[in-house]
Amino acid sequence: MHTSVAKVMGPLEWFLLIVLSVLWGGSFFFGEVVLTELQPFTLVLGRVSIAAIALNVMVRATGHRMPISPAMWAAFLVMGLLNNLIPFSLIFWGQTQISGSLAAILNATTPVWTVLLAHFLTVDERLTPNRLAGVFFGLIGVAVMIGPDALQGLGINVLAQLAVVGAAISYAFAGIFGKRFRGTPPIVTAAGQITGTTVMMVPIALLVDKPWLLPWPGLNVWGALLGLALLSTALAYIIYFRLLSTAGATNLLLVTFLIPVSAILLGTIILNEQLDVRHFAGMGLIGLGLMAIDGRPVRAIKTRVAGRQAARPSMTDEITG
Repeated sequence: MHTSVAKVMGPLEWFLLIVLSVLWGGSFFFGEVVLTELQPFTLVLGRVSIAAIALNVMVRATGHRMPISPAMWAAFLVMGLLNNLIPFSLIFWGQTQISGSLAAILNATTPVWTVLLAHFLTVDERLTPNRLAGVFFGLIGVAVMIGPDALQGLGINVLAQLAVVGAAISYAFAGIFGKRFRGTPPIVTAAGQITGTTVMMVPIALLVDKPWLLPWPGLNVWGALLGLALLSTALAYIIYFRLLSTAGATNLLLVTFLIPVSAILLGTIILNEQLDVRHFAGMGLIGLGLMAIDGRPVRAIKTRVAGRQAARPSMTDEITG
């Protein structure tokens, strides 16, 4: 008989989640630079291939070894398909017809799908009222922070919107599927997944983009591509699989709520963009959602209230006294 242990987020897990959100939030800046000179599928191939080389070097340097089991490599390919190839392709196609802000809101539904799927497909990530409330507040917070204009296109280009939602569902399945790598070092799992994605991306990029016909990119593009590959992919996925093994899929994919926060704050710091009232309101709602899902602040409040009620003298005590 299998026993389940509920996944919790300690201080280290919260810190790593914030770091991961910054790394993935920064990918928007790197991506904008690279897309000025490279086609999307070539960008993805460059991103994952450079990351794969770096990760495999790191695997050897840290004394680990890549598995030789065909079953393990088949699992890496499935993980790469669910976590990279399918969502990257769906989001790219969707963003050709809908705004990036609407795509960001639709992509922020990832924790919703993860909570629902994990309830039925796992034994240690059951649906709770706190999680439902947290996901609701987080999703509303993302919508408020991005602004009402992002929802103007809702209902138009429905197929493109469904594509982005499909990407969110694919990420949710990836988080749940990735739990099988719990006993594998995160750096090995990251290297296996990214290597598998690279193998699958080569024929797609060659057939669709024909990169040999493109002009040689400039130094700024190469710099952004290296940042995208080494920081937003290689390092990010080491943290991703570390969190997946300790915090679970539902907690890990809360990063989807934090990515817009990181992107907006990075825009303020790097590009001197102005913070609006809605940004603070949205961040507050996201923070409220994260606290609800974490559960400890709610339990602390309940404990404090119960303690005060217990310390308060009852009517019977006052009369008999």
